[in-house]
Amino acid sequence: MRYIITGVDGQLASRVAETVLDKVDGHNLTFTCMKKDRIPKARVQRWENAGVKIFEINYDDIPSMERAFKNGDRIYIVSGLEVGKRVQQHKNAIDTAIKAGISHITYSSFIGATDPKYAHVFVTPDHTATENYLKSTGIAYNAMRNNLYLENYLTMYPMLALMSDNKWLSTAGEGRATLVHKDDCARAAAAALLGKGEDNKAYNIVGSESVSVRDLCNLIKEISCKDLEYIPVNPEQYYEYLKKLHIPKEITGDFSQSPVPFCGEDLMTTDASIKEGLLNVESNAIELLTGQKPKTAKDIVEKYKYIWEENIQNWRDMK
Repeated sequence: MRYIITGVDGQLASRVAETVLDKVDGHNLTFTCMKKDRIPKARVQRWENAGVKIFEINYDDIPSMERAFKNGDRIYIVSGLEVGKRVQQHKNAIDTAIKAGISHITYSSFIGATDPKYAHVFVTPDHTATENYLKSTGIAYNAMRNNLYLENYLTMYPMLALMSDNKWLSTAGEGRATLVHKDDCARAAAAALLGKGEDNKAYNIVGSESVSVRDLCNLIKEISCKDLEYIPVNPEQYYEYLKKLHIPKEITGDFSQSPVPFCGEDLMTTDASIKEGLLNVESNAIELLTGQKPKTAKDIVEKYKYIWEENIQNWRDMK
C-alpha cells in the first residue's frame, strides 16, 4: 500500500507526513511539495533516509502530478492557497489521482463546506465546489472539515495586537467557537488517510473547548503580562485597522508589506462567523479517529510565548 501526502512544504501537511511516517515504512510513502527547498534540509534528509519518495508538483502542472501519483493507493490532498483559483487546481489533483488508479482521497476542507449558511465566509466556496466535485467522481473519500486553527489566535492575532498599541480588534464580538489545534487536524487526517475513517464521510474536525476571542485575548494577556485590550468592531472599523497594518482587503491586493498571508476579507469574515455562531460546532471526530481528545488553548499556549518574547512581527518568522 502506497500512501501519498501532498503539500508537505506547508504547516498542515508536514504534520500529516510526520504522523504517517511514525506508523508506515517510509518505502511505502510519497510526499509532494511545491518547492523542496522550502523544507528544512535535515528533514528532507531524514525522510529520504527512511525511504520516502519526494516530488515537486504543482496543482496547475498535471504532468508533475502524474509522475508523483504513479503507483499510489491512497492520497491526502491538502487544499491549495490561492483562493478562487484552487477549485480548478483541486479538480486537477483529484482527476490525476483517479487516473493514476488511486482508490481513496482524503481532502482538507472547512467547516460548513456544503451548508449554504456558510457561503458568505471567504474561504468556504472553494471547499464547497471541491467537495461536490469529489463526491460526483464516485471515488471513495473523506473530507476533513477543519475549524479555524487555534494557534492562529495564539500567534498571529496577538502579534497584530502588539503591533497596534496592544489593541486586539475583531469582528468576532462575544461569539464562541471550537477552534482546533493544527496538530490535532493532522493526526485526524493521518488516521483517515490510513483507513481509520468511514468511506464517503465528512468529519467535522473541531476542538473540545468552546472559547471566545475575548477569552483568548485574556489568556495571552495573563501569560504575557502585556496589557492587551480586546475591542469588538464592525467590518468597516476592522478593515481600517488592517489597512494600517498593510494587510490588503482583497486577495489580489499588495502583500509586500503585510505581516500575515491573509487578506482582510478572509480575516473579517472568518472572525464574523464566530460572532454568528457558525464555528461553535461540536464533534468527537478527532477522538474517534485518533483515540485522543483535542488540545485546548491552555494546553498549547506556552509553545507560542516566543511571539511576544521575541517581538515577532511577520508570519514568516513564526515557528
